[in-house]
Parts: sequence; structure tokens; C-alpha cells
Amino acid sequence: MKVSTRQAFRAGLLRKCPRCCEGKLFSKFLTVAPRCGRCGLDFSKVDSGDGPAVFVVLVLGFIIVGLALWVEVALAPPYWIHAVLWLPLAVVGVAFMLPWFKATLIAFQYKNDAEEGRLDEF
Repeated sequence: MKVSTRQAFRAGLLRKCPRCCEGKLFSKFLTVAPRCGRCGLDFSKVDSGDGPAVFVVLVLGFIIVGLALWVEVALAPPYWIHAVLWLPLAVVGVAFMLPWFKATLIAFQYKNDAEEGRLDEF
């Protein structure tokens, strides 16, 4: 059964199985479960690599740096205020966004039947 782009996004945002959108994708915080508890889809070959971290760094970095520059220009606070504001926001932001990005990339890998490339294919 082919999954739609909408279903892949939904599965990623809900952190569910990309095939049935009901079973849990993660067994722990960022640990992918061995298989879907609902439909039995095997997750053993799933590998999102560094992609989710790159997306989170780019998106969250853009937001935090923009806000930090705005606060600096508008209020000119001492540097320790920046550390107190932006370091916890960065840590919480990463913990909040990383599972969603990882689940979404895994769902799109499933949607597109992505596999590792091999040299003998060329």
C-alpha cells in the first residue's frame, strides 16, 4: 500500500508507524522500536542518519539567532541575560523538535521506498 505525502506528514507529526499511522514508532525518546505493535511493520532497516539533527539545527538556529539579535538591538541586555535566555531555549527546542523531525524523515523514507545505495548498482 502506497502512502500519501499527507499521511507521511501525519505519521511524522504524531510519531506513529508510517504504514498504519497507529502503532508507536519510538520505544524510548529517540530509540526506534523494532517493529510496529499494530501492523507489524519491521523498523530494523530504518536509519534517519544525521538528517533530523541538521534540520533542527537550521530551523531552531534561525529562530534563536533572529530572536537574540532582536533582543540585543532592542534592549541591549548584559551578556549573561543572553545565556540565561537562549541556552535553555535551545536545549528545550532540540528536545521538542528532534523526535518530530526524525519520525517525519523515517515516514518519508518509507513513502519513497528509500534504501541504502550500493556500488554494484552503477
